[in-house]
Amino acid sequence: DDAVGKVVLEAGHGGFSWWRFVRGMLTGSGSSCIMEGSARPTSHARGVAAEDAACSALCADGWTILARRRRTPAGEIDILAEREGLLAVVEVKARARLAEAAVAVTPRQQARLLEATDLILAENPAWGMNGVRFDLLLVDASGRVRRIADAFRREG
Repeated sequence: DDAVGKVVLEAGHGGFSWWRFVRGMLTGSGSSCIMEGSARPTSHARGVAAEDAACSALCADGWTILARRRRTPAGEIDILAEREGLLAVVEVKARARLAEAAVAVTPRQQARLLEATDLILAENPAWGMNGVRFDLLLVDASGRVRRIADAFRREG
């Protein structure tokens, strides 16, 4: 995926800047995902930017990005990353404040992520040979990324 390669390169050049992204969008030198009549990026553009920041943070910590925006019949997983055989199923949440992002994954969404992960692991049995965990990466308005590792687990 070209986007993943781009993120890996950006991680080696100072990382992602949320405000540089927004300034680029406002001046026309960035993405064209601006709502008509608005100077604000669309929620889709903010989500992609948050995922870019999350991928940069993961790469900087030694994770390999296996997939982004992986769609399954059960739903979409934002990021699948692996390090030393441990698969991280990553949900990215962008909110103005980190506290808002931390409570944004509902039990219904957790169930969807669990089901989607089962489908992906059935297609890719070599992934996660040393385990699977579910992480939440939070991105605030200033571009700060925080990770809640092992944010939830499968019950039973």
